[in-house]
Amino acid sequence: MKRQNVRTLSLVVCTFTYLLIGAAVFDSLESRTEAKRWEFLQGITSYTRILMHTYVYALANKAVKSNFVKKYNVTAEDYRMMEIVIIENKPHKAGPQWKFAGAFYFATVVLAMIGYGHSTPVTIGGKAFCMAYAMVGIPLGLVMFQSIGERLNKFASIIIRRAKRYMHCTQTEATEMNLMLATGMLSSIIITTGAAVFSRYEGWSYFDSFYYCFVTLTTIGFGDYVALQNDQALINKPGYVALSLVFILFGLAVVAASINLLVLRFMTMQAEDAKRNEQDAQQAAAAAFSTQQLAYDVESSNFNMHGKLLPNSNYTTDYDETLSICSCTCLGGARCLNHETFVDPDFRPTDIIESTLSLKRASV
Repeated sequence: MKRQNVRTLSLVVCTFTYLLIGAAVFDSLESRTEAKRWEFLQGITSYTRILMHTYVYALANKAVKSNFVKKYNVTAEDYRMMEIVIIENKPHKAGPQWKFAGAFYFATVVLAMIGYGHSTPVTIGGKAFCMAYAMVGIPLGLVMFQSIGERLNKFASIIIRRAKRYMHCTQTEATEMNLMLATGMLSSIIITTGAAVFSRYEGWSYFDSFYYCFVTLTTIGFGDYVALQNDQALINKPGYVALSLVFILFGLAVVAASINLLVLRFMTMQAEDAKRNEQDAQQAAAAAFSTQQLAYDVESSNFNMHGKLLPNSNYTTDYDETLSICSCTCLGGARCLNHETFVDPDFRPTDIIESTLSLKRASV
């Protein structure tokens, strides 16, 4: 077994063990308080329970609230009691939220950073443990989802390569676009299938179920739709609970694979741009160097290996030589007219030199 597969399997086992530990701790910290609160709600009089259904409509409008109080002659204390009962009773529709199944579901939501808000710890110990649990669990979950995503991409590349070979394609390697298309299709299949399942079990419309799946797998987690919150589902439907947990964990892994491909594609584009800019800079530098080298070769081609001017070279003109200093061989003494600078371009040294004088030019 390859090292990457062993690492992924180890992360999955560690994460699952961490979820089990978290569920056990949350159960021990919160279940007793939850049981006491449920007993208090069960002790409410039947009169208050009858009025609860009408009170739901009174929450939306102050006028409705005043009419409700006058109609049923409810005191402020009774009204406050009904408010507490309705608010506190809603989480108990799914059964005990902090027994092991509910605690495991809560730990999964924390680790996946979904945060529905359907149930929250109320004890000091539960809140403190939740913060410490999230500090360790969230990085562990991110690494696990990332590792599973890499393995899914590897598996998808193998399937794509075999499919291309079967169809006798000239290019059999799986490209990034192929992998992105494959993971996108898999994500769509998971969301659409999950929407059908939740629509059946929760009684939602298909669009609302699709909306719930999208919000869940993108870790937005508004909390307006939360699965496993009706008909004592956490206790009476263990198969549905397991299916919901698998949907969350596997769906997040597939989404992580898609995001991983997008990030890699973006990084590859940046690397390609940087490499292209570097190549352009190297080509510009090479062109500038070639230009300088050509100018140097042209200049040096007028000289021989001893530094003397080669014959027939156009390094200087006759006019330039006229403007140069006289190079006669006199050793001083009488002033020689050839020592004067020839400023006039029409002036020639031969006009003033006698035939008995010998004028020689020094080599440059």
